[in-house]
Amino acid sequence: MQRVTVTLDNDLMDELDRIMEARGYQNRSEAIRDLARAGLKQASIEIGAMASAIGVLSYVFDHEARELAKRLTSNFHTHHNLTVSSLHVHLDGQNCLEVSILKGPSKEIQHFAEHVISERAVKHGQLHIMPMLSTAP
Repeated sequence: MQRVTVTLDNDLMDELDRIMEARGYQNRSEAIRDLARAGLKQASIEIGAMASAIGVLSYVFDHEARELAKRLTSNFHTHHNLTVSSLHVHLDGQNCLEVSILKGPSKEIQHFAEHVISERAVKHGQLHIMPMLSTAP
């Protein structure tokens, strides 16, 4: 582990302390490490540097919308290489929630998720993407 000295202005330090307290961090180093990981993950996604990733795609849709379920199923079959697992939940008489675990190249996961979320009658959708952890020693 390396020691790094960072200078932060008072406003930023106050904000960091509020986050620490809200999340229950024991010290500033733990908080800054987690925030750095989150920032690096986001930057990797934005610049396309995250080659392999895990994605959690969740979306709510109107299951009575014409042909939507058929289109969604077709999309998932077309991208079967990305899909690890899916969960389908009936929220009420009209709305369903689906949560899909995706695995593969981050750009492909993002493209697929954007396609699903942009379908007509998909009311809400979000992709949470994280780096694939290497299992190699």
